Amino acid sequence: MVDGVAEIGIVDFPGAQMAAVLGMTDLFMTAEQLARRTGEPPKGPRLRVSRWEWLSGDASPVRVFDTGPDGEGSPDVLVLPPGLGEPVKREDAMLYAEWLRDRHASGTTLGSICKGAFLLGETGLLSGRTVTTHWTYEEEFRTRFPQVLVDVDRILIDDGDILTAGGVMAWTDLALRLVDRFLGSAAMLDTARAFLVDPPGREQSYYSAFSPRLNHGDASILKVQRWMEESNAQNFDLAALVEQSGLEERTFLRRFQKATGLTTTEYVQRLRVGRARELLQRGGLTGDQVAWEVGYTDPGAFRKVFTRIVGLTPADYRKRFRMHP
Repeated sequence: MVDGVAEIGIVDFPGAQMAAVLGMTDLFMTAEQLARRTGEPPKGPRLRVSRWEWLSGDASPVRVFDTGPDGEGSPDVLVLPPGLGEPVKREDAMLYAEWLRDRHASGTTLGSICKGAFLLGETGLLSGRTVTTHWTYEEEFRTRFPQVLVDVDRILIDDGDILTAGGVMAWTDLALRLVDRFLGSAAMLDTARAFLVDPPGREQSYYSAFSPRLNHGDASILKVQRWMEESNAQNFDLAALVEQSGLEERTFLRRFQKATGLTTTEYVQRLRVGRARELLQRGGLTGDQVAWEVGYTDPGAFRKVFTRIVGLTPADYRKRFRMHP
C-alpha cells in the first residue's frame, strides 16, 4: 500500500472471462467512488485498480489499464478471474507461475475465482492449504494438485495472503471481501446494495448438486451406486447394499469408502438430500412430507442432516430456490 492507497490488480490471462474482468473493475471503481463520497477525510482515493496482461515480447505481465496516475508500483492484491472453456493447461499456466510466486514473495496477496484456481495451483503456493473452486471441477483439481486440500462446499476461503472463490459469479464475493478489507464494511455494504448482490456469507453448498465419483474403476461398487441412484433415495440398509455388491461386508465397506471417498451413511445422506432439494424446489409438499418421501421417518433428523450438508434449513432452502410458475 503506497500513501494509503491499496492497488488491486486483475490478471487478464488467455481464456479469462471478460465479464468478470470488467465486472470486478467496475465494482472496485464504484466502491472507491462510494467510499470517497460518504467517508470522512481524507477525501482522496483509497483504492486503485489495474489490469495485467502478458504481451508479446515482454518478460512478464505488464499493466494495460490503471486508475492510478503514474503506472508505477506493485499491486497489493493480484486476482485471477474465472476462465472460459477447460482449465488452463500446465504449460500455459507456468508462464505466469514464476511471476505470481515472485509477487507473493514480495508481499502481494493472491486470489483466484473458479477455474482461476488451476492457474494459482501451478505456483505451488497452495500446497497444504484449504482452497475452493467450482464444485464440478473438484475431482480434476484434486487429481492435478493432490497436495492441496479442497472444500467445494464454500464459496469463499480467505486465508489472508491467499483467497479462493468457487463459482463463475463468485467474483462478487471475492471482490466485496477485498472492498471490506481495504475500504471497510460500510463501503462494502454500500457497494453490495448498489450492485444488488448478497454481501459475503453465502456458501457454494447452497447450489452444488451431489456429484458422486463414478470413474474409480471398481465394478462392484459402481453396480451398488447405480442401484442406489435408481432406487430414488429410498430404503437403503447395509445388508441390501452388501447383497447388491456381492462382496463380504467388511470388504464392501472398505472398498466403498476408498472408491467414493464417503462412508455408506454419508453417501446415502447426500443422495437423500439431493432428492429433497428437487422436491423442495418444486413446492407442493410440506417439509415433513419431503422427509418421508426421501426415506426419513424422523423429520427432525432429516432437518439436521439437510442443514449440515446444504448450509440452509429445508424451509430456508425452499424460500430461496422454489420454482414459481
